[in-house]
Amino acid sequence: MGVRTEYRQPVIQPSYADRLVAPLPSFRDVMRLMWTGGFRGRVEDADRIPVLRCGLPAVTAQDTALTWVGHATYVVRTGGATVLTDPVWSARIPGVPRRLTPPGVAFSELPPIDAVLITHNHYDHLDAPTVQRLPRSTPVLVPAGLGRWFRRRGFTEVFELDWWDSVEVAGLVFDFAPAQHWSRRGPRDTCRSLWGSWVISGPEHRLYHAGDTGYGPHFAEIGRRYPGIDVAMVPIGAYDPRWFMKPVHMNPEEAVQAVADLGARAAATMHWGTFVLTREPVTEPLTRVRKAWRESGRDPRDLWDLAVGESRALRS
Repeated sequence: MGVRTEYRQPVIQPSYADRLVAPLPSFRDVMRLMWTGGFRGRVEDADRIPVLRCGLPAVTAQDTALTWVGHATYVVRTGGATVLTDPVWSARIPGVPRRLTPPGVAFSELPPIDAVLITHNHYDHLDAPTVQRLPRSTPVLVPAGLGRWFRRRGFTEVFELDWWDSVEVAGLVFDFAPAQHWSRRGPRDTCRSLWGSWVISGPEHRLYHAGDTGYGPHFAEIGRRYPGIDVAMVPIGAYDPRWFMKPVHMNPEEAVQAVADLGARAAATMHWGTFVLTREPVTEPLTRVRKAWRESGRDPRDLWDLAVGESRALRS
């Protein structure tokens, strides 16, 4: 791990629809969903979402620490560098109710950021107000086709990657890997940029951030290409109704299987308890992932079912 790789700008395609593994929902599918209740989630137990905002613990350059800010946002500190994944600090994002839980770390408490990773352009993963708070010299690593969005906002170090591309930033090697999802921010840009997941390889540890994804064979392929993943950050929420969400969002049981396919030592949960995106009760993902992990026979200490704001560290 940590071998230097040369970055090359990928050829940007006019559309990445050929990467879809299933057709996007039809008008009939959307109407069926609306007639049967839409995406209204049950929030009556929102006060049971665990929150533990105690700041960022001190780490050395040899340590790796993950802090869950909420949704798909993690503060990752490894190899002496600080990385943000899909940063969202806004209280609201378009189209969904107000945030259920506060960000686990105040934006003002962040150390200097060495790299920002974006998995795709949906509003709950690419939040313009948060991005605007970053210094324009911050290196941002984005899927192919999304670089222009950042350059137009003044960012000077923008790295666009296609699947299986690599780049080294701040002493870490970042590999962009597949995900089973899609992209859109407006009515005319469906699948105009790519989507994916990230492998972060440092001198001591290797990490994986799944982004937003349905369950599929890409996990086993990623595990083969990048052996020795120490922690996989995997989504466990936004899965109901299953007939509509299955192609693009895993449920908790599939997330546990994905971790096994990856060959990861531990799993860190995400993509639940922050925004109400789908119908399942807001704390159900946590209950179900704990049950699935237990039934898989894995060590319960290797399930990092973090509270919002909680940190966990790997020691060398």
